[in-house]
Amino acid sequence: MKTLVPEQILGAIHRIVGTPGVKSQSADMARHLVEPRGLYHGQSPLVVSPTTVAEVRAVVELCHGAGVAIVPQGGNTGLCGAAIPSEAGGEIVMSLDRLNRVREIDPLNYTITVEAGCILAHVQQAAGEADRLFPLSLGAEGSCQIGGNLSTNAGGINTLRYGNMRDLVLGLEVVLPDGQLWDGLRRLRKDNTGYDLKQLFIGAEGTLGVVTAAVLKLFPKPREEVTAIVAVATLTGVIELLSRLRLASGDQVTAFELLPRFGIDISLLYVPGVRDPFATRHEHYALMRLSAGRANSGLRDIVEETLGQAMTEGLVLDAVMAENESQVRDFWRIREAIVEAQIPAGGSIKHDVAVPVSRVAEFIERANVAVEALIPGARPCPFGHVGDGNVHYNVTQPTDMDKQAFLDRWAELNAVVHAIVRSLNGSISAEHGLGRLKVDEITHYKSALELDLMRQLKRTLDPKGIMNPGKVVRV
Repeated sequence: MKTLVPEQILGAIHRIVGTPGVKSQSADMARHLVEPRGLYHGQSPLVVSPTTVAEVRAVVELCHGAGVAIVPQGGNTGLCGAAIPSEAGGEIVMSLDRLNRVREIDPLNYTITVEAGCILAHVQQAAGEADRLFPLSLGAEGSCQIGGNLSTNAGGINTLRYGNMRDLVLGLEVVLPDGQLWDGLRRLRKDNTGYDLKQLFIGAEGTLGVVTAAVLKLFPKPREEVTAIVAVATLTGVIELLSRLRLASGDQVTAFELLPRFGIDISLLYVPGVRDPFATRHEHYALMRLSAGRANSGLRDIVEETLGQAMTEGLVLDAVMAENESQVRDFWRIREAIVEAQIPAGGSIKHDVAVPVSRVAEFIERANVAVEALIPGARPCPFGHVGDGNVHYNVTQPTDMDKQAFLDRWAELNAVVHAIVRSLNGSISAEHGLGRLKVDEITHYKSALELDLMRQLKRTLDPKGIMNPGKVVRV
């Protein structure tokens, strides 16, 4: 491929990071140039992997001077194409995978300071070895990196209790688009000295700078956990049950996931090792985990009493509580399998949306009607983190429809579903970000003032437009 980046710039980058920090052969770069669903296949003359912040600064400063664009990249597990360069081939990919040290753990301050390339599971492990908990938990936690989690404001299954990444960060270290280093690695929970600059970079998807390190909050490790899967009579009842459990437990609900019957059916059909915990089929299920800070806290009794009362009232139809770790794994395996099973089940059009928790049932019911009217026979699979209002409203193709013909209606179906989200004052991207996938679509859902403020911020911090261009907001 003929490069659009001057050879002297490529050579200078090579000298900054050394041969181990450069990939320029197609086979070596391949995994950095395509996103997990295969929606985007980018081109780049070089993938650079710095090992120190000084190297990051040197590369960014060099590219800034030459007007060469940079695409920061973590574990490349995102689903909106934010970490993928354009097809033009004029952007350098900066992988943070070698900037991966745990710099400090402060158990008494309940903080851990890590570099951007640290894999999430390794941060969880390091926290656990200090008898602490880092609560962010994602399906991709074995490969996603903290820098990417920060840049996309990752959520996951524990957001209900602990919040998303915005809530889990005390300080950041960021290389700005001109190569300057902002050292904001403060470990303070109170610092009322002006604008909270770190929040500018969380959720910015690498468009305002390169996050190189972060101070993350830690929490006490739970000493008792209660996991249950519950069949609920109605979608509205799912949200009512959540409310009751939060109230009865003193807000000790850690995770609360919606599992639809269709999702369980395809999981049983296509994913080995999945077992249905119920003898009788039901339409709506809630998978929940509650946690307490001490063993024998009485939490299980609270859950049993709450579920028992709900069953007496007809709100809950059936319930199974995990008796051991094997059952806990089996229950959560169902949740994971719903994601996997949608691939062999046929074409699937995705939506990562959020509405107020109290409107979740209304959203799903309205969306189901609208989808059926638009594409008769389409099979909705709404599942996920309804405890925080996030619904992964995915739609699988009709059994008698051609896969590509169905996928060709992606934008049309998105528009119908997102219109309902908008009517409920929701968001068309709850936890996956905007990236390339929704950079144009968001203009229909944000006000002109919001978009103008975003553009002004981008121009102020990145006047040359070199930092991950074409993502989040167009300038």
